[in-house]
Amino acid sequence: MKLQKKRAFTAGDPAELRSVQKELKRSLKESKDAYRKKLEERLERNQTRDVWSGMRTITGFQKKGIRSADGNVDQANELNQFFNRFDSSSPSPSCPNIPLDNNGSPSHLPEPLTPLPTSSPSPLLTPYMDPSMSPIPPTGLSFTSGQVRRELERLNQRKAAGPDGISPRVLRNCSMQLCGILQHLFNQSLHLQRIPVLWKTSCLVPVPKKTHPVAPSDYRPIALTSHIMKVMERLVLSHLRPLVSPFQDPLQFAYQPKVGVDDTVIYLLQRAYSSLDRLNTTVQVMFFDFCSAFNTIQPRLLRAKLEKMQMDAPLVSWIEDHLTGRPQFVRLRSCVSDPLMSNTGAPQGTVLSPFLFTTYTADFQYHSETCHLQKYSDDTVIVGCVENGQEDEYRDLVESFVRWSRENLLQLNVTKTKEMVVDFRKSKSPPSPVCISGKDVEIVPFYRFLGVQLDNKLE
Repeated sequence: MKLQKKRAFTAGDPAELRSVQKELKRSLKESKDAYRKKLEERLERNQTRDVWSGMRTITGFQKKGIRSADGNVDQANELNQFFNRFDSSSPSPSCPNIPLDNNGSPSHLPEPLTPLPTSSPSPLLTPYMDPSMSPIPPTGLSFTSGQVRRELERLNQRKAAGPDGISPRVLRNCSMQLCGILQHLFNQSLHLQRIPVLWKTSCLVPVPKKTHPVAPSDYRPIALTSHIMKVMERLVLSHLRPLVSPFQDPLQFAYQPKVGVDDTVIYLLQRAYSSLDRLNTTVQVMFFDFCSAFNTIQPRLLRAKLEKMQMDAPLVSWIEDHLTGRPQFVRLRSCVSDPLMSNTGAPQGTVLSPFLFTTYTADFQYHSETCHLQKYSDDTVIVGCVENGQEDEYRDLVESFVRWSRENLLQLNVTKTKEMVVDFRKSKSPPSPVCISGKDVEIVPFYRFLGVQLDNKLE
């Protein structure tokens, strides 16, 4: 039709041109009506994926960035070793042989167990007992089918399935049918103080941090975990919060209701401004940086901390099992790495990880009239008010925190740790740098803290 319109325009025939334009408009209208009916039919058949695919084709929409890395099995194994570099050498169960397909999902499920006679107790329902250990009574915590169903109905259907291959869409749409079964499995897990291995398995998808990555450190791991396990974690978390809240650091601003980044920055500035109102006073701020803080949590140390908080021994054992014996593998676009067993750190992509980290670091707290330590997750800051050059308390606090971090096997990145000095006095003397692990901490005129640019003039 466009060629006919062009020929009519070139020939200078007004009658033919009007006829061709009329036919072209009619054809366009028919095509639009046909496409509209096609979309309506797909929507009626609940084919929303095809509808959005057509819309993206029409508009030319393309997602920005690289979704995942590509490579071979050797590269996948190298990345898996790098992501698991903080794992301790403590003895652990052998890594189970989980057959995986190229998508990182189990290639087949085991055959169902043959039911045992009702006269003999099933070994699956008998708590595991080490002969060398005193028996641990089962935990009194249990869930109802109603609680399980409410959590299933809150699942985000758009999330990707975990290594077990179970989509959250299935769990949510079948919440009424599955709540009773999952309730039984969750209560058995608490009773036995054990978690199924597949629920603890993590599939790591490396996403490049830069356009042309060359080293394993140029990738950020995105963890895919079981949604069934996430449902159980949310139920356990609702039980743990009131038990641990009296022991939490009041200056830990992360993962708290109605408290966020703004409160963290405002509190820091308020303490700094109030200190600078005094004569001959400076404010020194130390911004600490950890190396993969969540990945360096030690389960045995966390267990001791939870026991000091008077938490039930069976629940502590369940949490320790959650953190140990965790298989993980790396999935690239075309291949999957060999699984590795991880026994250190809080697994990424899980619900309990932030809570367990704040609990792990809750036993170091400091707040006085002139110095305090505040946290936002793993972003830790020490603010010291130095009067007349007396910075002993500030330096002692920094030294104590460095020693505590070393004792708890949290690795400080001294290169990225920075100090900022706020001094409004007319006669200023250059401050002496703080030394951590034999390295002087760099004194900077400004620092980006939680997305907010702070400078030594507090502007």
